[in-house]
Amino acid sequence: MTSMSRARVARRIAAGAAYGGGGVGLVGAAAAGLLLAEMHLARRHVGNGTSGRVPSADGLYGDEYETHGESPLLLTLLGDSTAAGQGVHRAGQTPGALLAAGLAAVAEHPVSLRNVALPGAQSDDLDRQVALVLAAPHPVPDVCVIMIGANDVTHRMPPTRSVRHLSSAVRRLRTAGAEVVVGTCPDLGTIEPVQQPLRWLARRASRQLAAAQTIGVVEQGGRTVSLGDLLGPEFAANPRELFGPDNYHPSAEGYATAAMAVLPTVCAALGLWPAEEERPDASRREGFLPVARAAAEAASEAGTEVTAAMPTGPRGPWALLKRRRRRRVSETEPTSAPSTQHS
Repeated sequence: MTSMSRARVARRIAAGAAYGGGGVGLVGAAAAGLLLAEMHLARRHVGNGTSGRVPSADGLYGDEYETHGESPLLLTLLGDSTAAGQGVHRAGQTPGALLAAGLAAVAEHPVSLRNVALPGAQSDDLDRQVALVLAAPHPVPDVCVIMIGANDVTHRMPPTRSVRHLSSAVRRLRTAGAEVVVGTCPDLGTIEPVQQPLRWLARRASRQLAAAQTIGVVEQGGRTVSLGDLLGPEFAANPRELFGPDNYHPSAEGYATAAMAVLPTVCAALGLWPAEEERPDASRREGFLPVARAAAEAASEAGTEVTAAMPTGPRGPWALLKRRRRRRVSETEPTSAPSTQHS
């Protein structure tokens, strides 16, 4: 599917989500039946994230930066097993821990991490998760990172419904005062046990949903980072290294790759990235595009950021597409368990 046709489909899904439509499918009926049957077979090999302990990484990171009287930055993760960090054994290997440690290093300020993500969650669980995040006595986070979408594809949730739930979550968090960064639906076509034609169908459905998610998120004032093939060509090139033992969830190295691609956008959302990095760089093929085109391009290239740029014009809302430079994992990876101190 070309970028332009993906943009058209994404626009239709996002419009259906916004105006209550539900008839836009990711794949045809016959293909959907095949997708479901083969995904059931694949699940028997990979488990699909329904079991296994998830290490808790909640706590304070960067306590060496503590200053008396100053509160830590508040980072909250929402979403599914990828956001929770299922598949690794140590808290410091989870995306939340990596993001919190990285954010603390960039900001030179302590970061308090809270994770409400639920393994196996679909986008309709975000309503519950957002309610947890905003419930008293918890203060409103400075920034929320959401990773969601894979289970929507494997469970055949209508994409308009999926995007509607995600858009609502972003709107509620932004209205409350939190910055929001969404890691869009990963490319399920990279899962090693998945065979053709399922691999092609899964990739197509994943990218279509990711593009539609991007439109919905940007329209509500959030930013997106495309998870794509779990954030980088390394994932497709080294699946045994970047997938965990179940061949479905990322390994520690896979999560590190994902977290370090999301980190620059989290920092930019909080005004912590260098000002010169906020200008589009033509040498990295960055620039201003209609949001649907930006969404389609981002869905095709992992690690690409899309954020709102201009008010709606004759061709619809515009967005800034950026390919930010990633920090090295070694610069931000936590070397010890987080402090259990909370703000």
